[in-house]
Amino acid sequence: MKSISILCIMLLSIHLFAQNTPKLYLADTLSKAKRDSIHYRQKDVMDIISKVIKIKSASDSEKLRPGKLYMSIFPAVGYALSNGVTFILASNFSFYTSGLNSTNLSVITLNPLYSLKDQVIVPIISSIWLKNNKINLLGDYRFYRYPSLTYGLGGKRLLTQSDSVDYSYIKISQEALYEVHHNFYAGVGYNLDYHYDIEELGDNHQYIKYTGGAISSISSGWVLRAKYDSRTNINNPKDAFYANVVYRDNMTVLGSTNNWQEVQLEFRKYITLSKYPSNVLAFWSWNVVTFGGRPPYFDLPSTGWDDYSNSGRGYIQGRFRGADMVYLEGEYRFDILNNGLLGGVLFLNGESVPNFPSNHFTNVHPGTGVGLRIKLNKYSDSNLCIDYGFGDEGSRGFFFNVGEVF
Repeated sequence: MKSISILCIMLLSIHLFAQNTPKLYLADTLSKAKRDSIHYRQKDVMDIISKVIKIKSASDSEKLRPGKLYMSIFPAVGYALSNGVTFILASNFSFYTSGLNSTNLSVITLNPLYSLKDQVIVPIISSIWLKNNKINLLGDYRFYRYPSLTYGLGGKRLLTQSDSVDYSYIKISQEALYEVHHNFYAGVGYNLDYHYDIEELGDNHQYIKYTGGAISSISSGWVLRAKYDSRTNINNPKDAFYANVVYRDNMTVLGSTNNWQEVQLEFRKYITLSKYPSNVLAFWSWNVVTFGGRPPYFDLPSTGWDDYSNSGRGYIQGRFRGADMVYLEGEYRFDILNNGLLGGVLFLNGESVPNFPSNHFTNVHPGTGVGLRIKLNKYSDSNLCIDYGFGDEGSRGFFFNVGEVF
């Protein structure tokens, strides 16, 4: 979830083994004895809680088996640029559908959020791996009631040129990917984005200028996806490469407001400089092109509206919006404590959208900052990420994530 910052209270930690990861720690490359030795040296939040309040945590030798459910639940109060004061229940449900040595860990995340700005967000995101990783099922189901700000189109919009906008949003996305070759998958799916009860308040009329004041929009279309993924742990990748290409065709015959198409190109590279202590360079490029028609306003590529709502640290969600988007980020990740309990990051990003209506790229908006990492789960290498980012025009704020930002 984008931009939850200053984690004020962690009320509960049900820590029964796994965080967001389709492949478990170092299982494919290290012996059990070696893994146990590494995990013995590592510390996470549950180790500290167990020591302080004398409760029994999950054993390092707890047996994994197909069909067993591993849960992690983190209720918290925080603050966000986009949401203000928030109450969130970050929940993770992980399991194996088949043999541990041949099938990745399946993950379902449910992260309901309520803010004092009367925002309600209920996202359910899943990655299910079937036997021998031959099929990967990707699901993304969301409901938003989302009073927020919009800044209009193009790369020259000022912070003072915002309007309040209120809408509700339903997303339904389901894909099935098939293994074509080792680490390479391709498949098809369906995607629906439905915005309704849209109301804009303010004098700039950013939304009204583009849409004429439509109170709803629908984008409904087929999706084709191809991806290469050598990551062994999506929570904290090391020495890996990820490439993702998505083509989406929205059609009025499927219920879309307009016919239009979209292509997404995404690349991630992770370079390990040292393992103990951990030092990693990470790079992320996320790019979107729309064509063939007029996309609805809220379906245009925008800051913080990537699949996991993590792009653009240093800026509020939706700060820059346009027909296309180019985004690049680099991050240096390092351990602060040798036991892995605390770590840090330095990051730098840049984004650009074309001006409206000229459609020419003329501005690049940089973001930079620092962050703290707290180990939530040493087995899945999941961190609580607390970042402080700076953008231009004085934009700045805290950003929270479970699992690395990319």
